[in-house]
Amino acid sequence: MYQQMIFPNLPVADIEVSKKFFTSLGYTLNEQFSDEHSASVVVSDHIVIMLLEKPKYAEFTTKAIADADTSEVLLALNAESREKVDEMLDRAIAAGAKETRDAQDLGFMYGRAFDDPDGHTFEIFWMDPAAVEGGPEQG
Repeated sequence: MYQQMIFPNLPVADIEVSKKFFTSLGYTLNEQFSDEHSASVVVSDHIVIMLLEKPKYAEFTTKAIADADTSEVLLALNAESREKVDEMLDRAIAAGAKETRDAQDLGFMYGRAFDDPDGHTFEIFWMDPAAVEGGPEQG
């Protein structure tokens, strides 16, 4: 059965810094789709982040590349538990990320956020499976 994938493309200043950061989080690189100006970061079977140095990124768009102090997208990735959320944030901070806000604990959902070395915002969150499967309405 066909499974759609997502390939977020992110502009980066230094591909080596970005590769080191994302592999420090436990992700792997797909060398087949990486070169000296880009890296293919495998997050899961269905999510691959493409890191492109800014001149290479510019080859794929006619738009100006946004400054790191602006926000156009928030990349949210789920985790299997609250503890895994905290573990990922700890690894991200140790690898050079900046935590961007306090943890949000809504009971049925828990999340934390960080900016990578280029200022892209990632949120790592856990949601109670009962809430996803149509558990009690959250209001």
